[in-house]
Amino acid sequence: MKDFPVFTTEYGVASLILKEIPYRQEAYIHLQATQQPEELLQECVSFCRICGAERIYARGHEFLEKFPLHTAVYEMRGDAWADESKLEHLFPVTEETVGKWRSICNERMRCVDNAATQEARDEKEILASGGAYFVHRDGELLGIGWIRDNMLLAVATVQRGAGERVMHTMMSLMPGQSMTLEVASTNERAIRLYEKLGFVITREISRWYRVQ
Repeated sequence: MKDFPVFTTEYGVASLILKEIPYRQEAYIHLQATQQPEELLQECVSFCRICGAERIYARGHEFLEKFPLHTAVYEMRGDAWADESKLEHLFPVTEETVGKWRSICNERMRCVDNAATQEARDEKEILASGGAYFVHRDGELLGIGWIRDNMLLAVATVQRGAGERVMHTMMSLMPGQSMTLEVASTNERAIRLYEKLGFVITREISRWYRVQ
């Protein structure tokens, strides 16, 4: 489903993220410019519901603070380092395997707040980045990861307790370099792992409120 980077009404301008509706029945609204936030929000919510959204979240205006907080999104930073005792094998994603990688990513991240679904049209970007990998141990898949420049875009495990090994293996690609990632405040397990690895929360990027 198509997103609307610019959704204009008589009450102001917003951005609508609708791509998650077919997968999670969720839509996201970013209020950008308005003097009438309540009216603009109502217009956006109505449009999202018509498109099939069952749960709708919004950000971008203090007016939204009266709604229940869904999640905050944190930026975390740290220096990449690798414990050699926890290093596993990396296999780059190829044209033949990108579909499998995308399927695993979507399956493992489906219940994680603020995790975007990877669609077939995203496969070209995943391949072009050169930073998407499978992480294996003795022929057994442990998880996947995706790094672009110094940004960790995705990491997911398929084996319980494999998170630290997957992270160390991914970080071995850029030892000593500064690394950035984003994580939802509700993803407490991931935050604990990142903090254990030396990452710290540097700022709050946004807050999403449940408006429907």
